Amino acid sequence: MSLLFEKPGILTTVQDLGRPGYRRFGINPSGVMDRCASRLVNILVGNDETEAVVEMHFPAAQIVFESDSIFAIGGADLGAEIDGEAIENWRPTFAAKHTTLKFTRKNSGHRAYLAVSGGFKLEKWLGSASTNLTACVGGVGGRKLVAGDILELRQTHTRPNRDISHVKVSTSLLPFYSRFPTVRITAGAEYQLLSEVGRELLTGQDLTITNTSDRMGFRLSGEPISLSKPLELLSSAVDFGTIQLLPDGQLIVLMADHQTTGGYPRIAHVISQDLPLMAQLGPGDKVGFHLIEHAEAEQLAIDFERELRFFRVGCKFQAQTWTK
Repeated sequence: MSLLFEKPGILTTVQDLGRPGYRRFGINPSGVMDRCASRLVNILVGNDETEAVVEMHFPAAQIVFESDSIFAIGGADLGAEIDGEAIENWRPTFAAKHTTLKFTRKNSGHRAYLAVSGGFKLEKWLGSASTNLTACVGGVGGRKLVAGDILELRQTHTRPNRDISHVKVSTSLLPFYSRFPTVRITAGAEYQLLSEVGRELLTGQDLTITNTSDRMGFRLSGEPISLSKPLELLSSAVDFGTIQLLPDGQLIVLMADHQTTGGYPRIAHVISQDLPLMAQLGPGDKVGFHLIEHAEAEQLAIDFERELRFFRVGCKFQAQTWTK
């Protein structure tokens, strides 16, 4: 009961929703870049949404199923195929033993997620299987996957006794991925220190993701943004989605592998509902920011969780009937 990685892809790692609760020790949460996609594909196959998934970039991995399995793919559309037959994102799919999963073309997005029903057998570090490449912990030896790696599965599946292809994530739950999204933000602790022109530039210009972006942070390029006066700050807590203003007037959006504290002004934060839109961007893509109130951001998160709860119940019922 396992997956064999015949080809590893450019950057393939094991991730889950991260390891919260240790930032006071300087340990960042890490975890998937696109939390929404990871949660949805796990729910689709009947897993707890905290189960580990495989995070892939294009060119992506080539994977052999060494046992009958049910899996789902979400996030970026990388042209997934099982033995040459195209399969859709956001649906559970049955893979027979010895079939091969390939990703043939990059249609949209930058990070795809693979969940397998029953989950993977993995050792956890501080409660999480997420790979931290800098600290070399989590996942498979704290590193990206290489050719010949095997991920053991907790369970195998016989072919479902009925069609499961009708099960699909509702479009209302899916992020509206784009290479040029409008991302909603809330004011950060140092937002009021921006000059009037700086505030206008924060939401009034198109910003480009630069080549120096990675899982730690996305550096943006645009017209420099200024503070009302020079400022030096003590390092303060930062989070996934914190937007910091660098000394050269450019912005950086902190991502999944962000540090625990930072000394640059925290002028805004990407709302949790729109972090998946940022997570699917890559070098050369653009983004525009739209400022909203904290109350609106909270309501958007509440509404999403309410709808996700109904989806979770439905998928649990479906998964229980696949082999009955």
